[in-house]
Amino acid sequence: MNAPAMPPQLRGYSAEFKLDANANGVLMSPEEFNALQPEECDQRFRYELIHGVVIVSPPPSDGEVDPNDELGYLLRSYQRTPQGKCLDKTLFEREVATSAGIRRVDRALWVGFGRSIDSRVDLATILVEFVSPGKKAWLRDYHQKRDEYLERGCLEYWVIDRFRRTMTVYFQPPTRPAERVISEKEIYTTPLLPGFELPLKQLLQLADEYRDQE
Repeated sequence: MNAPAMPPQLRGYSAEFKLDANANGVLMSPEEFNALQPEECDQRFRYELIHGVVIVSPPPSDGEVDPNDELGYLLRSYQRTPQGKCLDKTLFEREVATSAGIRRVDRALWVGFGRSIDSRVDLATILVEFVSPGKKAWLRDYHQKRDEYLERGCLEYWVIDRFRRTMTVYFQPPTRPAERVISEKEIYTTPLLPGFELPLKQLLQLADEYRDQE
């Protein structure tokens, strides 16, 4: 994010504009959104730009962050193996440009590039979301983001749902079947990551530690 001039539609918003909880519903262009510096954003919140409107969300809960950290650990451990060299990069909380605007994904994986990755330019191969509580979050993760991410060109989209205790994998068309539901007791493998095994139960057990908080 590079330093911007004050967007015209925001000049009455505050003397020194900053993305915070009060920015929900503010109009911005993708260029203005991308130009904001981290110090101009209240880091206690997450921000997306959907159809030109800023959407402010609370930060991910511990029940999402801990399993996501574990997934990152499993992926980085795999990356150190001979087969794991196909995994160029995995990053936590990245922005993804879609037809609707700018989404924020819980985890992104770049596979098979064989070079350094620029997350602002290079489209991730696999995108991962950990489902948040509520019907609105369910619709967003299972439907809206699915359509946008696959349209954007990611090859697999993983939806890890600690409430249903499943992981749903959506595949880039014309792959058949178009989706696969992984149960809690299954271990997921994908030809995109040869030799990598994801024990879903291991992630869900970490999420269970925070059940009382939610």
